[in-house]
Amino acid sequence: MTNVCFYFQVHQPFRLRKYSLFDIGTSTDYFDEQRNRSIMQRVAQKCYLPANKLLLELISKYNGKFKASFSITGTALEQFEQYAPRVLDSFKALADTGCVEFLSETYHHSLASLYNKEEFIQQVELHYKAVRKHFGARPLVFRNTELCFNNQIAALAEKMGYKAILAEGADHILGWRSPNFVYKPKGTSRIKLLLKNYRLSDDIAFRFSDRKWEGWPVNAQKFASWLAPIYGDTINLFIDYETFGEHQWDDTGIFNFLKHLPAELFKKGIGFHVPSQIEAEPKDELDFHNTVSWADMERDTSAWTGNKMQQSAIENLYALRDAVLASKDEALITSWRKLTTSDHFYYMCTKWFSDGDVHKYFNPYESPYDAFISFMNVLNDIIHKLRIEKQLKTQSVLQNQWIRV
Repeated sequence: MTNVCFYFQVHQPFRLRKYSLFDIGTSTDYFDEQRNRSIMQRVAQKCYLPANKLLLELISKYNGKFKASFSITGTALEQFEQYAPRVLDSFKALADTGCVEFLSETYHHSLASLYNKEEFIQQVELHYKAVRKHFGARPLVFRNTELCFNNQIAALAEKMGYKAILAEGADHILGWRSPNFVYKPKGTSRIKLLLKNYRLSDDIAFRFSDRKWEGWPVNAQKFASWLAPIYGDTINLFIDYETFGEHQWDDTGIFNFLKHLPAELFKKGIGFHVPSQIEAEPKDELDFHNTVSWADMERDTSAWTGNKMQQSAIENLYALRDAVLASKDEALITSWRKLTTSDHFYYMCTKWFSDGDVHKYFNPYESPYDAFISFMNVLNDIIHKLRIEKQLKTQSVLQNQWIRV
Protein backbone atom coordinates (compact mmCIF):
# COMPACT_ATOMS: atom_id res chain seq x y z
CA MET A 1 0.00 0.00 0.00
CA THR A 2 1.05 3.62 -0.54
CA ASN A 3 1.46 5.92 2.47
CA VAL A 4 -0.13 9.34 2.70
CA CYS A 5 1.91 12.53 2.99
CA PHE A 6 -0.15 15.31 4.56
CA TYR A 7 1.23 18.80 3.99
CA PHE A 8 -0.55 21.85 5.37
CA GLN A 9 0.15 25.46 4.39
CA VAL A 10 -0.37 28.07 7.15
CA HIS A 11 -0.29 31.69 6.07
CA GLN A 12 -1.72 35.08 6.98
CA PRO A 13 -0.51 38.30 5.31
CA PHE A 14 -0.12 41.73 6.85
CA ARG A 15 -2.96 43.40 4.95
CA LEU A 16 -2.58 47.04 3.97
CA ARG A 17 -5.02 49.66 5.16
CA LYS A 18 -6.64 51.88 2.56
CA TYR A 19 -3.67 54.18 2.14
CA SER A 20 -4.62 57.31 0.22
CA LEU A 21 -2.72 59.87 -1.82
CA PHE A 22 -3.03 62.30 1.08
CA ASP A 23 -1.23 59.87 3.42
CA ILE A 24 1.96 60.06 1.36
CA GLY A 25 4.62 61.91 3.31
CA THR A 26 2.48 62.13 6.43
CA SER A 27 2.02 58.54 7.62
CA THR A 28 4.05 55.33 7.65
CA ASP A 29 1.11 53.47 9.17
CA TYR A 30 0.73 51.15 6.19
CA PHE A 31 -0.91 48.07 7.67
CA ASP A 32 -4.42 47.47 8.96
CA GLU A 33 -3.68 46.19 12.45
CA GLN A 34 -7.32 45.96 13.49
CA ARG A 35 -8.27 43.85 10.47
CA ASN A 36 -5.18 41.65 10.77
CA ARG A 37 -5.83 41.06 14.46
CA SER A 38 -9.52 40.31 13.86
CA ILE A 39 -8.88 37.84 11.04
CA MET A 40 -6.09 36.06 12.90
CA GLN A 41 -8.17 35.65 16.04
CA ARG A 42 -11.17 34.47 14.03
CA VAL A 43 -9.15 31.83 12.15
CA ALA A 44 -7.41 30.82 15.37
CA GLN A 45 -10.75 29.97 16.97
CA LYS A 46 -12.28 28.32 13.92
CA CYS A 47 -9.24 26.49 12.56
CA TYR A 48 -5.81 26.62 14.16
CA LEU A 49 -6.69 25.80 17.77
CA PRO A 50 -9.26 23.04 17.16
CA ALA A 51 -7.27 21.51 14.29
CA ASN A 52 -4.02 21.46 16.28
CA LYS A 53 -5.85 19.93 19.24
CA LEU A 54 -7.22 17.21 16.98
CA LEU A 55 -3.81 16.46 15.47
CA LEU A 56 -2.31 16.12 18.94
CA GLU A 57 -5.06 13.68 19.87
CA LEU A 58 -4.48 11.63 16.69
CA ILE A 59 -0.73 11.48 17.27
CA SER A 60 -1.29 10.31 20.85
CA LYS A 61 -4.08 7.86 19.96
CA TYR A 62 -2.03 6.11 17.29
CA ASN A 63 1.28 6.21 19.17
CA GLY A 64 3.02 8.43 16.67
CA LYS A 65 1.89 6.56 13.57
CA PHE A 66 -0.08 9.58 12.41
CA LYS A 67 2.21 12.22 10.90
CA ALA A 68 1.82 15.54 9.12
CA SER A 69 3.95 18.38 7.81
CA PHE A 70 3.53 22.15 7.85
CA SER A 71 4.91 25.25 6.26
CA ILE A 72 4.11 28.27 8.40
CA THR A 73 5.06 31.63 6.91
CA GLY A 74 7.04 34.17 8.89
CA THR A 75 4.16 36.64 8.62
CA ALA A 76 1.83 34.07 10.21
CA LEU A 77 4.34 33.37 12.99
CA GLU A 78 4.59 37.09 13.74
CA GLN A 79 0.82 37.39 13.93
CA PHE A 80 0.61 34.36 16.22
CA GLU A 81 3.01 36.14 18.57
CA GLN A 82 1.12 39.43 18.39
CA TYR A 83 -2.50 38.34 18.25
CA ALA A 84 -2.85 34.64 19.11
CA PRO A 85 -0.01 33.29 21.28
CA ARG A 86 -2.02 30.17 22.18
CA VAL A 87 -1.81 29.12 18.53
CA LEU A 88 1.97 29.36 18.58
CA ASP A 89 2.05 27.30 21.77
CA SER A 90 -0.14 24.65 20.15
CA PHE A 91 2.22 24.39 17.16
CA LYS A 92 5.15 24.05 19.57
CA ALA A 93 3.27 21.19 21.24
CA LEU A 94 2.94 19.51 17.85
CA ALA A 95 6.65 20.02 17.22
CA ASP A 96 7.45 18.35 20.54
CA THR A 97 5.73 15.12 19.45
CA GLY A 98 8.39 14.42 16.80
CA CYS A 99 5.59 13.46 14.42
CA VAL A 100 5.28 16.82 12.68
CA GLU A 101 7.75 18.13 10.13
CA PHE A 102 8.23 21.82 9.40
CA LEU A 103 9.21 22.83 5.88
CA SER A 104 11.08 25.86 4.58
CA GLU A 105 9.68 28.60 2.39
CA THR A 106 10.05 32.36 1.92
CA TYR A 107 9.53 34.19 5.20
CA HIS A 108 7.17 36.74 3.64
CA HIS A 109 5.34 34.32 1.33
CA SER A 110 6.77 36.27 -1.59
CA LEU A 111 7.33 35.79 -5.30
CA ALA A 112 11.00 36.70 -4.89
CA SER A 113 12.03 33.44 -6.59
CA LEU A 114 10.67 34.92 -9.84
CA TYR A 115 12.08 38.44 -9.46
CA ASN A 116 15.22 38.63 -7.34
CA LYS A 117 17.47 35.68 -6.53
CA GLU A 118 19.28 37.44 -3.68
CA GLU A 119 16.04 38.49 -1.99
CA PHE A 120 14.67 34.98 -2.41
CA ILE A 121 17.69 33.44 -0.68
CA GLN A 122 17.55 35.99 2.14
CA GLN A 123 13.86 35.37 2.78
CA VAL A 124 14.41 31.60 2.82
CA GLU A 125 17.22 32.09 5.34
CA LEU A 126 14.99 34.31 7.49
CA HIS A 127 12.29 31.64 7.47
CA TYR A 128 14.79 28.88 8.31
CA LYS A 129 15.94 30.86 11.35
CA ALA A 130 12.34 31.45 12.44
CA VAL A 131 11.57 27.72 12.30
CA ARG A 132 14.71 27.00 14.31
CA LYS A 133 13.76 29.67 16.87
CA HIS A 134 10.15 28.62 17.41
CA PHE A 135 10.25 24.86 16.92
CA GLY A 136 13.89 23.83 17.26
CA ALA A 137 13.63 22.18 13.85
CA ARG A 138 16.06 22.15 10.92
CA PRO A 139 13.93 22.04 7.75
CA LEU A 140 15.10 19.49 5.19
CA VAL A 141 12.39 20.05 2.58
CA PHE A 142 11.49 23.21 0.67
CA ARG A 143 8.09 24.48 -0.38
CA ASN A 144 8.00 27.68 -2.40
CA THR A 145 5.25 30.29 -2.15
CA GLU A 146 1.99 28.98 -3.66
CA LEU A 147 3.97 25.96 -4.91
CA CYS A 148 5.58 28.20 -7.55
CA PHE A 149 8.08 25.90 -9.18
CA ASN A 150 10.39 25.69 -12.15
CA ASN A 151 13.75 24.11 -12.95
CA GLN A 152 15.71 27.12 -11.70
CA ILE A 153 13.91 27.18 -8.35
CA ALA A 154 14.64 23.47 -7.91
CA ALA A 155 18.33 24.08 -8.65
CA LEU A 156 18.46 26.90 -6.08
CA ALA A 157 16.77 24.74 -3.43
CA GLU A 158 19.28 21.96 -4.13
CA LYS A 159 22.17 24.42 -3.83
CA MET A 160 20.78 25.56 -0.47
CA GLY A 161 20.97 21.96 0.73
CA TYR A 162 17.36 20.79 0.72
CA LYS A 163 16.77 17.09 0.08
CA ALA A 164 13.30 17.48 -1.47
CA ILE A 165 11.01 20.13 -2.93
CA LEU A 166 7.23 20.26 -3.38
CA ALA A 167 5.33 21.17 -6.54
CA GLU A 168 1.92 20.92 -8.17
CA GLY A 169 1.21 17.70 -10.04
CA ALA A 170 0.14 19.60 -13.13
CA ASP A 171 -1.27 17.46 -15.92
CA HIS A 172 0.48 19.37 -18.71
CA ILE A 173 3.83 18.54 -17.08
CA LEU A 174 3.10 14.97 -16.01
CA GLY A 175 1.43 13.83 -19.20
CA TRP A 176 0.83 10.11 -18.76
CA ARG A 177 2.78 9.96 -15.50
CA SER A 178 1.29 9.73 -12.01
CA PRO A 179 1.78 12.34 -9.25
CA ASN A 180 2.13 9.46 -6.79
CA PHE A 181 5.81 8.81 -7.57
CA VAL A 182 9.03 10.63 -6.72
CA TYR A 183 10.64 12.53 -9.58
CA LYS A 184 13.81 14.46 -10.33
CA PRO A 185 13.70 18.10 -11.53
CA LYS A 186 15.58 18.69 -14.77
CA GLY A 187 19.03 20.15 -14.20
CA THR A 188 19.43 18.83 -10.64
CA SER A 189 21.44 15.91 -9.35
CA ARG A 190 20.08 14.84 -5.97
CA ILE A 191 16.98 16.81 -4.85
CA LYS A 192 13.72 14.87 -4.94
CA LEU A 193 10.51 16.28 -6.41
CA LEU A 194 7.25 15.51 -4.58
CA LEU A 195 4.07 16.32 -6.47
CA LYS A 196 0.66 17.22 -5.14
CA ASN A 197 -2.14 14.86 -6.07
CA TYR A 198 -4.42 17.77 -6.82
CA ARG A 199 -7.57 15.74 -7.48
CA LEU A 200 -7.58 14.06 -4.07
CA SER A 201 -6.29 17.19 -2.31
CA ASP A 202 -9.02 19.33 -3.85
CA ASP A 203 -11.66 16.76 -2.88
CA ILE A 204 -10.90 17.83 0.70
CA ALA A 205 -9.98 21.48 0.20
CA PHE A 206 -12.65 22.61 -2.27
CA ARG A 207 -15.28 19.96 -2.97
CA PHE A 208 -15.85 18.53 0.50
CA SER A 209 -19.06 20.47 1.18
CA ASP A 210 -20.23 20.87 -2.43
CA ARG A 211 -23.60 19.17 -2.62
CA LYS A 212 -23.49 19.31 -6.43
CA TRP A 213 -20.30 17.25 -6.52
CA GLU A 214 -20.87 13.66 -7.56
CA GLY A 215 -18.65 12.49 -4.70
CA TRP A 216 -20.69 14.25 -2.02
CA PRO A 217 -21.10 13.38 0.78
CA VAL A 218 -17.62 12.11 1.47
CA ASN A 219 -16.65 10.55 4.76
CA ALA A 220 -13.43 8.98 6.01
CA GLN A 221 -14.45 5.46 4.94
CA LYS A 222 -15.30 6.53 1.40
CA PHE A 223 -12.16 8.61 1.00
CA ALA A 224 -9.99 5.77 2.26
CA SER A 225 -11.57 3.48 -0.34
CA TRP A 226 -10.47 5.92 -3.05
CA LEU A 227 -6.87 5.79 -1.82
CA ALA A 228 -6.64 2.03 -1.29
CA PRO A 229 -6.10 1.00 -4.96
CA ILE A 230 -3.41 3.64 -5.59
CA TYR A 231 0.04 2.36 -6.48
CA GLY A 232 3.11 4.53 -6.04
CA ASP A 233 5.67 5.98 -3.64
CA THR A 234 3.40 8.42 -1.83
CA ILE A 235 -0.04 10.01 -1.98
CA ASN A 236 0.67 13.70 -1.49
CA LEU A 237 -2.29 15.58 -0.04
CA PHE A 238 -1.22 19.23 -0.01
CA ILE A 239 -3.83 21.70 1.25
CA ASP A 240 -4.27 25.00 3.06
CA TYR A 241 -4.63 24.33 6.77
CA GLU A 242 -7.48 26.83 6.89
CA THR A 243 -9.51 24.19 5.05
CA PHE A 244 -10.32 22.80 8.50
CA GLY A 245 -12.92 25.04 10.08
CA GLU A 246 -12.50 28.17 7.96
CA HIS A 247 -12.82 27.25 4.28
CA GLN A 248 -14.86 24.20 5.23
CA TRP A 249 -16.83 25.06 8.36
CA ASP A 250 -17.17 22.72 11.32
CA ASP A 251 -20.79 21.97 10.45
CA THR A 252 -19.71 20.41 7.12
CA GLY A 253 -18.21 17.53 9.08
CA ILE A 254 -14.63 18.36 8.10
CA PHE A 255 -13.20 17.81 11.59
CA ASN A 256 -15.08 14.55 11.98
CA PHE A 257 -13.68 13.47 8.62
CA LEU A 258 -10.11 14.16 9.74
CA LYS A 259 -10.72 12.52 13.11
CA HIS A 260 -11.73 9.20 11.58
CA LEU A 261 -9.51 9.17 8.48
CA PRO A 262 -6.40 7.62 10.10
CA ALA A 263 -8.35 4.64 11.43
CA GLU A 264 -9.93 3.99 8.03
CA LEU A 265 -6.57 4.22 6.28
CA PHE A 266 -4.84 1.97 8.81
CA LYS A 267 -7.56 -0.67 8.21
CA LYS A 268 -6.46 -0.74 4.56
CA GLY A 269 -2.76 -0.91 5.36
CA ILE A 270 -2.13 2.74 4.49
CA GLY A 271 0.13 4.70 6.83
CA PHE A 272 1.53 8.20 7.04
CA HIS A 273 4.92 9.73 6.38
CA VAL A 274 6.36 13.24 6.16
CA PRO A 275 8.26 14.53 3.10
CA SER A 276 11.77 13.93 4.42
CA GLN A 277 10.89 10.28 5.17
CA ILE A 278 10.03 9.41 1.58
CA GLU A 279 12.96 7.22 0.60
CA ALA A 280 11.95 6.13 -2.89
CA GLU A 281 14.34 7.03 -5.69
CA PRO A 282 13.14 9.24 -8.56
CA LYS A 283 11.29 7.33 -11.27
CA ASP A 284 11.84 9.91 -14.01
CA GLU A 285 13.02 13.43 -14.75
CA LEU A 286 10.47 16.23 -15.19
CA ASP A 287 11.06 19.46 -17.07
CA PHE A 288 9.35 22.53 -15.57
CA HIS A 289 10.71 25.09 -18.03
CA ASN A 290 7.77 27.40 -17.27
CA THR A 291 6.64 28.27 -13.76
CA VAL A 292 3.78 26.20 -12.35
CA SER A 293 1.80 26.97 -9.17
CA TRP A 294 -1.13 25.44 -7.33
CA ALA A 295 -3.39 28.47 -7.89
CA ASP A 296 -6.58 28.60 -9.91
CA MET A 297 -7.57 26.61 -12.96
CA GLU A 298 -4.49 27.67 -14.94
CA ARG A 299 -1.89 26.54 -12.37
CA ASP A 300 0.49 29.28 -13.45
CA THR A 301 1.44 32.72 -12.06
CA SER A 302 -1.41 34.68 -13.65
CA ALA A 303 -3.18 35.07 -10.30
CA TRP A 304 -0.40 37.50 -9.28
CA THR A 305 1.09 38.72 -12.56
CA GLY A 306 -1.72 38.40 -15.09
CA ASN A 307 -2.60 42.06 -15.63
CA LYS A 308 -0.81 45.38 -16.11
CA MET A 309 -1.58 46.59 -12.59
CA GLN A 310 0.01 43.55 -11.01
CA GLN A 311 3.02 43.71 -13.31
CA SER A 312 3.57 47.40 -12.62
CA ALA A 313 3.20 47.00 -8.85
CA ILE A 314 5.58 44.09 -8.53
CA GLU A 315 8.20 45.51 -10.90
CA ASN A 316 8.24 48.85 -9.10
CA LEU A 317 8.40 47.08 -5.75
CA TYR A 318 11.51 45.07 -6.60
CA ALA A 319 13.12 48.08 -8.30
CA LEU A 320 13.22 49.72 -4.86
CA ARG A 321 14.99 46.83 -3.14
CA ASP A 322 18.60 48.01 -3.35
CA ALA A 323 17.76 51.53 -2.18
CA VAL A 324 15.63 50.23 0.70
CA LEU A 325 18.35 47.84 1.90
CA ALA A 326 21.02 50.53 1.49
CA SER A 327 19.03 52.83 3.80
CA LYS A 328 19.75 50.43 6.69
CA ASP A 329 16.44 51.62 8.13
CA GLU A 330 15.15 48.43 9.75
CA ALA A 331 11.56 49.66 9.99
CA LEU A 332 11.55 50.58 6.31
CA ILE A 333 13.14 47.28 5.30
CA THR A 334 10.57 45.38 7.33
CA SER A 335 7.70 47.30 5.72
CA TRP A 336 9.13 46.78 2.25
CA ARG A 337 9.46 43.05 2.81
CA LYS A 338 5.89 42.82 4.04
CA LEU A 339 4.90 44.37 0.72
CA THR A 340 6.53 41.44 -1.12
CA THR A 341 3.84 39.10 0.26
CA SER A 342 2.05 37.61 -2.74
CA ASP A 343 -1.44 38.36 -1.36
CA HIS A 344 -1.09 42.05 -2.22
CA PHE A 345 -0.88 41.17 -5.92
CA TYR A 346 -3.58 38.51 -5.60
CA TYR A 347 -5.98 41.23 -4.47
CA MET A 348 -5.28 43.02 -7.78
CA CYS A 349 -6.36 40.00 -9.82
CA THR A 350 -9.09 40.63 -12.39
CA LYS A 351 -9.85 36.97 -13.15
CA TRP A 352 -13.38 37.15 -11.77
CA PHE A 353 -14.74 34.13 -13.59
CA SER A 354 -14.63 30.58 -12.22
CA ASP A 355 -12.12 31.58 -9.55
CA GLY A 356 -13.83 34.75 -8.36
CA ASP A 357 -14.81 33.52 -4.91
CA VAL A 358 -11.24 32.45 -4.23
CA HIS A 359 -9.88 35.90 -5.04
CA LYS A 360 -12.44 37.57 -2.78
CA TYR A 361 -11.47 35.51 0.28
CA PHE A 362 -10.42 37.84 3.13
CA ASN A 363 -9.90 40.56 0.53
CA PRO A 364 -9.96 43.98 2.24
CA TYR A 365 -10.70 45.85 -1.00
CA GLU A 366 -13.89 46.47 -2.95
CA SER A 367 -12.09 46.08 -6.27
CA PRO A 368 -8.67 45.10 -7.68
CA TYR A 369 -8.18 48.76 -8.62
CA ASP A 370 -8.52 49.86 -5.00
CA ALA A 371 -5.87 47.30 -4.06
CA PHE A 372 -3.55 48.66 -6.73
CA ILE A 373 -4.01 52.30 -5.71
CA SER A 374 -3.35 51.65 -2.01
CA PHE A 375 -0.28 49.57 -2.81
CA MET A 376 1.21 52.15 -5.18
CA ASN A 377 0.53 54.96 -2.73
CA VAL A 378 2.52 53.06 -0.12
CA LEU A 379 5.36 52.62 -2.60
CA ASN A 380 5.35 56.34 -3.27
CA ASP A 381 5.59 57.01 0.45
CA ILE A 382 8.62 54.73 0.63
CA ILE A 383 10.21 56.72 -2.21
CA HIS A 384 9.41 59.91 -0.34
CA LYS A 385 11.02 58.53 2.80
CA LEU A 386 14.13 57.44 0.89
CA ARG A 387 14.49 60.93 -0.55
CA ILE A 388 14.19 62.54 2.86
CA GLU A 389 16.82 60.18 4.26
CA LYS A 390 19.07 61.12 1.32
CA GLN A 391 19.44 57.50 0.34
CA LEU A 392 18.39 58.13 -3.24
CA LYS A 393 20.22 55.84 -5.64
CA THR A 394 20.47 55.92 -9.40
CA GLN A 395 17.66 53.53 -10.31
CA SER A 396 15.46 55.14 -12.90
CA VAL A 397 12.32 54.39 -10.90
CA LEU A 398 13.62 56.68 -8.13
CA GLN A 399 14.47 59.49 -10.53
CA ASN A 400 10.82 59.91 -11.45
CA GLN A 401 8.85 62.32 -9.30
CA TRP A 402 6.10 59.75 -8.76
CA ILE A 403 5.19 56.29 -9.82
CA ARG A 404 2.11 56.90 -11.90
CA VAL A 405 -1.02 55.20 -10.60
